[in-house]
Amino acid sequence: MSLWNALTRNRAATRPDHSDARLRGRAYAVPFAPVWKAALDTATAQTRWTVTESDPRAGEIVAESRTLLWRFTDDVRIRVSLDTDGNTRVDVESASRKGSADLGTNARRIARFLHALDRHLFGQQRATR
Repeated sequence: MSLWNALTRNRAATRPDHSDARLRGRAYAVPFAPVWKAALDTATAQTRWTVTESDPRAGEIVAESRTLLWRFTDDVRIRVSLDTDGNTRVDVESASRKGSADLGTNARRIARFLHALDRHLFGQQRATR
């Protein structure tokens, strides 16, 4: 992440072609149900996160995350879906509620979540990006 982005953006989101490798989301050759459960378990286990909604039919998990230093509340949305190749895709969006710059917090939060999800599913299948 560039310094300019850290000082001018207050949100981050994954997409398959993102220039930042940490923000490319994940595609797993694992059925939806185990990936959904792993994503929900991983979100629930994250430090300073509170899962506020989870809807397996819509494939969405909504959470609030508090920053360590100032205790600001940020919003996190996790989407679990099937991609065109039949893989289970996980995408994440994290946005600050306050301020115009997050100093890279949202991108780091997404990267930490995706790494934890990879570890949770490691025994089943490695992620493809």
